Amino acid sequence: MTRDEVMAQIGPRQAGAIYQNTDGAFEVLALVTDPVEAGRLLRRQAARFAVIVRDVLRADGQPFAVGSVWSDSDHLVRAGSVR
Repeated sequence: MTRDEVMAQIGPRQAGAIYQNTDGAFEVLALVTDPVEAGRLLRRQAARFAVIVRDVLRADGQPFAVGSVWSDSDHLVRAGSVR
């Protein structure tokens, strides 16, 4: 998979972004594009990226990693910073 393909799967989820879907609303804390580190975070070898998020609708929301692909059901609430 090329870097462009991976970035297309990540979508607009950059650090600082907030996005919403049927599961909730999430602030992106970090983006991990190293496959080894992403695999470790997600506990699966085939991972190409991981997005560290925090549920902004929960006062006690703790950071966690997701590896889902950006889809039509995701909605960008606030853009993050591009690094």
